Amino acid sequence: MPKRTMQGTVVSDKGDKTVTVRVERRIMHPVYKKIITKSKKFAAHDAENRFKEGDSVRIRECPPVSKSKTHEVVYDDAAKN
Repeated sequence: MPKRTMQGTVVSDKGDKTVTVRVERRIMHPVYKKIITKSKKFAAHDAENRFKEGDSVRIRECPPVSKSKTHEVVYDDAAKN
C-alpha cells in the first residue's frame, strides 16, 4: 500500500530534527456550498535540520519515530524553495 504524501508549509523548526508542517486542504461546505480552507499541523522528522520556517515541503507517512512524529520530510530538490 502506498504511503500518503502531502505538501505543506513549515510553521516551526524549534525542535531538534523536527519540523511542524501545516497542510491546508480546500473542501466544499456541505450546507452552504462554499469553498472553505481547513488546515492541520503534523510533526515531521527532519534528520538533517535542513528546513526553516516558511519553506514549502513534502511529507509522507512513516512508522512512528516518537510519540507525535509519524511523518517524515521527503528530501528532493523540488521540495526546497
